[in-house]
Amino acid sequence: MRGIVGFARHAGVVSGALVTLLCLGGVARAEDPNDWLDIETKYIFGFTTGSGIGIEGEKEFTVDSIGRFGKRDGHYAATETKYEYEFTPSQFVQIEFGALGTTHNIGGVTGLDNRNSAGFGGGFAEFRYLALERTSSNPLSVTLAFEPNARFIDETSGERVHNYEFETSLNSDLELVHNRLYAGFDLLYEPEVTETRLGDTVREATLGGSAALSFRIVPNVLIGGEVWYLRHYDSPTLSDFTGDAIMLGPTLYVQFTPKTFMVAAWNYQVWGRETGTPLALNLSEFQRNRARLKFAWEF
Repeated sequence: MRGIVGFARHAGVVSGALVTLLCLGGVARAEDPNDWLDIETKYIFGFTTGSGIGIEGEKEFTVDSIGRFGKRDGHYAATETKYEYEFTPSQFVQIEFGALGTTHNIGGVTGLDNRNSAGFGGGFAEFRYLALERTSSNPLSVTLAFEPNARFIDETSGERVHNYEFETSLNSDLELVHNRLYAGFDLLYEPEVTETRLGDTVREATLGGSAALSFRIVPNVLIGGEVWYLRHYDSPTLSDFTGDAIMLGPTLYVQFTPKTFMVAAWNYQVWGRETGTPLALNLSEFQRNRARLKFAWEF
C-alpha cells in the first residue's frame, strides 16, 4: 500500500507540473514552431519508443527506472533501473549496453513470496537500425531494435533465477505538424526463457503494440499520451495464450539543456482478462500501474 500511496503522491506532483506547462504553452503561441530546432523523437512518447537514433558520433549516459505497482491483493511494488551507455557510430546505427538494478517490496500477494530486497539484476544490450529516415518530403521514420537481456533476479517475483530475454521491436513515428505534433507507433515481440532455482524451465512471450501522441507546447517541453495493448503467452511460438491487457496514460518530456533531458510516463491498466477466470483486469501477467522516470546526459 505504501508504494501505491507514494506513487499517487508523485502522480499528483506530475499533474501539477503539467498544468503549469500548459499555461506556459500559451506564451509559446506567439512563437513560430518552424524556427524551433528539430527534436530527437526516441524518448518523447513515454513507454513507446520513437525512431530517433541521435547524431553520428553522439554518446549518452542514462538512468532509466520503470516501476510496477499493484496486484490482485496485498502490496506489490517492483522497480528495474537501467544504467545505460549509448553511442551512435553512424547515422543509421545506435548501440547501447548497461547494467540492471532491481527492487522488490511484496507482501500478501497470492502466488508470490513476501519480499523486501534490492540487488544487481543483470545486464542488457541493444542494437537499433534506422530503416526509414524522415525527410522534408517523407514525415515517417522507422527503426528496428533488438535487445537481449540476461537477468539474475525475476522481474515479477524478485526470486533468484537465470532469465534470458530477446526483445524485438519496430519503432516508428510520424511528424503530423512540423516541429509541433508527433505520433508514435511500436510493435513488440518479447520471448524469454527462465530457469528457476528448483531446476524448472519456463518459456513465455509477450506480444504488443502501442500508439502515442506528443505535443510540443514550448521548444523544450512535450506532453502527450499513449495506449498499449499487450498479450501474454506461455510459449515463445505464441501457441498458448494466457491473457491480455490495455494500459494508457500521460507522458512528459523536458529538455533541461541541449545535452540533458528527462522523460516521465505513467500507465494504468484500464482493461484486461486472464484465461480461466471471470475477474476483471489481468493482474497475473501484468500490473495495475507502471511508471517511468528517465534522465539522460549527452556528451
